[in-house]
Amino acid sequence: MSETVVLLHGFAGTARHWDRVAALIDRERYSPLALELTQATPLSLDGAVQLVADAAPERFILCGYSMGGRVALHVARALRSRVSALVLISTSAGIEDAAARAARLSADELLAAEIARSSVEDFIARWRTTPLFARDPDWVHEAIAQDTRRLAPAQLAGTLRAYSAGLLAPLWDRLDAFDIPTVVLAGERDTAYTALAERLADALPNVRLEIVAGVGHRIALEAPRSVLRAL
Repeated sequence: MSETVVLLHGFAGTARHWDRVAALIDRERYSPLALELTQATPLSLDGAVQLVADAAPERFILCGYSMGGRVALHVARALRSRVSALVLISTSAGIEDAAARAARLSADELLAAEIARSSVEDFIARWRTTPLFARDPDWVHEAIAQDTRRLAPAQLAGTLRAYSAGLLAPLWDRLDAFDIPTVVLAGERDTAYTALAERLADALPNVRLEIVAGVGHRIALEAPRSVLRAL
């Protein structure tokens, strides 16, 4: 019987973010289950935990990217007995400093308000110039844009408010209790997140770290086989 892999996308993405990974998965071994975090009810961290709890079987592998990785850590903590393994991609265990967290929450609220009164195309044009993504190949920008166009401005704003790194509690001081087998992935070009990946690997007790050569933040697009190996 195949094992279910629950896949949680990042901000401005949908379940389709995982298409290149899902296309490579051996369906006799694994069954991909890509969820839409916009469909959590309520649209909140607690809602996301319930979304996974309801959609997944009794035991499953959990894989999260960026925003979805932060959510995945909280899901794994809440559903510990059900998560057989964890894959964290281009992510963090949160913002520890309270002032920095408050500043991030304020900045995300301002951005959410701007998104809500703009068009999706305006957001796409802005998002591709973010330093985190500026060095991505053109085809990656276009793939991300196609995915983002599946969302309405209200959905983008809602997910940013619900899962802001300024809102989610940091888990750095609790990672030593995560005895789940874990793989942490970061892209070589993504220097901020390679440092965070190394810190995650130092803090987690049962972990393998992989820095994927030649890629940036969006590993599932640029290097889907690296995600497959992690699974």
